[in-house]
Amino acid sequence: MNRRIDHLVVAVHDLDRAGSFYQRLGFQVGARNRHPWGTENRIVQLAQSFIELITVGEGAAIAPHQERSFSFGAFVQNYLSRREGLAMLVLDSQDAEADAALFADKGIGSFEPFRFERSGRRPDGSETKVAFTLAFASSEGAPHAGFFVCQQHYPENFWNPEFQRHDNKATGISAVALAAPNPEGYRAFLTAFTGTEPTSPDRDDLSFRLGESHFDVLTQDDAAEIYASIEAELDQPSFVAFGVRVENIGRQATWLDAAEIPYQHIGSRLIVPASAAFGVAIAFEPT
Repeated sequence: MNRRIDHLVVAVHDLDRAGSFYQRLGFQVGARNRHPWGTENRIVQLAQSFIELITVGEGAAIAPHQERSFSFGAFVQNYLSRREGLAMLVLDSQDAEADAALFADKGIGSFEPFRFERSGRRPDGSETKVAFTLAFASSEGAPHAGFFVCQQHYPENFWNPEFQRHDNKATGISAVALAAPNPEGYRAFLTAFTGTEPTSPDRDDLSFRLGESHFDVLTQDDAAEIYASIEAELDQPSFVAFGVRVENIGRQATWLDAAEIPYQHIGSRLIVPASAAFGVAIAFEPT
């Protein structure tokens, strides 16, 4: 099995403020959408993945978690009661029902698959329908890091090259980083979730290849060294950073300067600190 990153869920209190910030980073940010249970999102779409900026909307009717039912809305709501940031890593799925059964068999989640629909907008503003089925995995040792896979039922209505044209010339998500006190302790869970065996760049960290991207599980010290300013939990795993490929890194530096967005040069990358980016560090790197 070779999964890829489908999307990242970035939880924020003020959705429009976050959308404006991502526009200042050079992204095209989609219109506000509302889920049936009341969370609301705006999407940054890339060629094969997307960034989902999400908040809890007014009048939300969020169902609680149950023994066999993972509540996406409750997870986001609980996360936002603690902090903003990268809340969930989502991989692609061709058959979410089969993946839910697989996760149960491997002991990483006995949740029923969850299907929902919502309306979307085409580039011309006309309305269309999108639908998804989600299969969730869960680790008791990582209660504030969310993991699920997502099957698209109308991908032709969701993916659109017009939504993938960004001023910063972003082409895709290159990396995701999870900071953990003991990365090795999550090897079994994450191997079962990703379907791939990790490499160990050094004796402490793990790296999972996901299509053209990689998912790294790092000690807090290593995460801080690689991504500079991060906001990590001290005693449990938390997603702290993600990387985006851009066509011209020098042009991106000029863009960030003009937008007055702080960043650091680390190697060939430009790192926007978590303190400036709603709790998650963002690394721009050359294609």
